[in-house]
Amino acid sequence: MDIELVEIPKWNCCGAVSSLTADDVMHHVAPIRNLIRVIEMNEEGLVNDEKRLIVFCSMCFNVLRRSNKRVKEDPKFLETINSFMDEERDYDGSVKVMHFLEILRDIGFYKVKERVKKPLKGLKVSAYYGCTLLRPRGVGIDDPEAPSIMEKFIESLGAEVVDNPYKSLCCGSYHTVGGNKELVAERAYKIINAARERGADLIITSCPLCAFNLDNRQELTKKIHPDFEHMPVLYFTQLMALAMGMESETGFDGNYIDPRPLLRERGFLEG
Repeated sequence: MDIELVEIPKWNCCGAVSSLTADDVMHHVAPIRNLIRVIEMNEEGLVNDEKRLIVFCSMCFNVLRRSNKRVKEDPKFLETINSFMDEERDYDGSVKVMHFLEILRDIGFYKVKERVKKPLKGLKVSAYYGCTLLRPRGVGIDDPEAPSIMEKFIESLGAEVVDNPYKSLCCGSYHTVGGNKELVAERAYKIINAARERGADLIITSCPLCAFNLDNRQELTKKIHPDFEHMPVLYFTQLMALAMGMESETGFDGNYIDPRPLLRERGFLEG
């Protein structure tokens, strides 16, 4: 796509969740420190475009953008955040946080289509957004009630879009490690079955936690619901790599439900 992505030196975890309380300062320190690193990268010549932080994970994107929005809209809060930093500089609110799908949309999905070497014609794909890619309004990358960005992405790869009424239903989030795995399994049952009933072959998402809950929890889903049928759940970049002829970069061996038998049967993978 003629984009060179440069990893942030000395990056730290964004915190994984965004605070919902107005007086919580500490949850914003980690994400803002990453934004300071982006400014430093520009000053050091490590990147040569505008101050953009490109994020692939929906949860990280949500946390980083919400913290950035908060300090941009509240100078006093920004001053408080900067007082906690051990950096040589303060954050000035100049970084733009963007999800990679937004980058592709800005470049133009028609350009994504031009790069496709193996169109996924006949493959029926359901988009799963989850919570953090779309909400809250003003932070998410698309209309939370009627999103279309992932559908346009799917179409650019030559695949067929299958709509799912539960594409923005919460997958159960951290209940998967908080002692309520059954709740997550029930959500997986509902979301995956809805996709299958509408003819989908597989689901794509951009959230690692959603991917885990919908993919790895299928074993528990099967135990609770013996009638349940497994379905591959891919990270959206895996599908992109496949369509662009980069089979060695797809990482399908890391999926719990192996998508390769399906893709070989449809002629998208060899061997």
